[in-house]
Amino acid sequence: MGSLPWKKLELGFVLIYAAFFYASFIQRSLHLSHDYAGRLYGLRKGWLAGRFNDISDAQWRSFRENLPILTIVMGSFVTIANFLRYQYGMKGRGMSLLWTILSLCYLVYLHGACVAFIFAIASANYFISKTFVESRYYLGILWSFNVAFLVLNRVYEGYPFSLFGQSLAFLDNYRGTFRWHICFNFVVLRMISFGWDYYAAFNRRPFDLKKHMQRCEVCSSGKTCYHALQEKGLHIEKYSFCMYMCYLIYAPLYISGPIVSFNAFAAQLEMPQKSYSFLRICFYGLRWFIAFLLMELITHFFYYNAFAKSGLWSQLSPFQIFIVAYGVINFMWLKFFLIWRYFRFWSLVSGVETPENMPRCISNCHDLETFWKSWHASYNKWLVRYMYIPLGGAKRKLLNIWVIFTFVAIWHDLEWKLVAWAWLTCVFLIPEIVVKSFAKAFKARSSLGEFLIHELSAMTGAVTISCLMIANLVGYVAGPTGIKLLISRMTEKEARLVLATIFFSFYVGVKLMFHIRDMKQKV
Repeated sequence: MGSLPWKKLELGFVLIYAAFFYASFIQRSLHLSHDYAGRLYGLRKGWLAGRFNDISDAQWRSFRENLPILTIVMGSFVTIANFLRYQYGMKGRGMSLLWTILSLCYLVYLHGACVAFIFAIASANYFISKTFVESRYYLGILWSFNVAFLVLNRVYEGYPFSLFGQSLAFLDNYRGTFRWHICFNFVVLRMISFGWDYYAAFNRRPFDLKKHMQRCEVCSSGKTCYHALQEKGLHIEKYSFCMYMCYLIYAPLYISGPIVSFNAFAAQLEMPQKSYSFLRICFYGLRWFIAFLLMELITHFFYYNAFAKSGLWSQLSPFQIFIVAYGVINFMWLKFFLIWRYFRFWSLVSGVETPENMPRCISNCHDLETFWKSWHASYNKWLVRYMYIPLGGAKRKLLNIWVIFTFVAIWHDLEWKLVAWAWLTCVFLIPEIVVKSFAKAFKARSSLGEFLIHELSAMTGAVTISCLMIANLVGYVAGPTGIKLLISRMTEKEARLVLATIFFSFYVGVKLMFHIRDMKQKV
């Protein structure tokens, strides 16, 4: 049995099944949204075909409603910064001062008097970095300080000014339009990045640029890739307070990232990025606008998130619960795709390239490792650089994931459902790590062996996607309190055929991912 014939037949079957599956999924989703529209929370009168619009997600609602003013601010800031840069030849020091002033205006509008908290904590972190960098306990002090404030900011809900005396209580009336301690989670990542990069520069950790250029297409073409900017390090004088504050509150990336290391950021303030041409940036913006229209289409016709927010999932059949869960995770992906790419676009036109947060569609990830490398990818890179490698990397992978995912849960919010989601992800990730380690040592030597590995990989991928669905059902739909009810619904007699159908659909979907991967490799 040759490999080519069965792969062609399989591809034909997979495409037909995928078309049938999504046609059925869309039809059932439309009926479900129509039948329950009057009982769902978070629906408002929309602008498309007389339909309601699902804006039940607070994060998406806030971004969508503030998009006009954000775009005006973006246009103004970019015009001012780029004009002064090219008119007066401003570089690192001048651009850092300019962006600090512009970003401070932005922060005052967002947080009002609470900007004082940001500057106080940031200044303390800078003091720690400069004072204790030679200490053997420096990294422990750096991490302890930042994790402590990550927790305290949430516990005290951003600290009312009255906590520091009644004479300051009046400032609670001037806290701005956006809670500062929510955005500060990203500032914490940047403070750790600065402290770590400064430590590496102070100890002059080497980076073999020549060896890197031999393997990197971008650097070998005469440009400089993001990895090289991050790893090269800077002269010690570049780790100044002005550059540090500019990095922490840089307006294009302040609210939600993407996350960029201090080294890469400071290098691009000195010399703007050249990886993206003007036309490429314009095309990037056009793709974003098309994706935004797609989101509007989805939220007007499919009310997935409203089902999760309204708690009506418990009244649905097992297959309808699957529809809601699958819809919610795709909604979440597209939401973050739009938010992160908007701010990345703003950063690109300002001269700073950042890692792409969503480099791959969620429906094209068949294992947890690929999923986490493609979901909030800049955060993944941050975790690898500042946590995973220092904790021992691949040598202690099975232990590292528990520390890292617990931190990820706490970083997002102090909620037990997120901790449950993090630990469930670790439980599902461990078997995948073990299986992959064995699979690397085994290679098929015949067409039959290749076929068997192909089938086993597809089944393993289907199991992984099922586990991912369960983790996200707990984290974003049912919550820890709904686990018992969810299990009881999914173990009912009528649910068996549904679960088998869902698993088979995932199995077919993984095969489609394999074919997409093979086609990309041939191009």
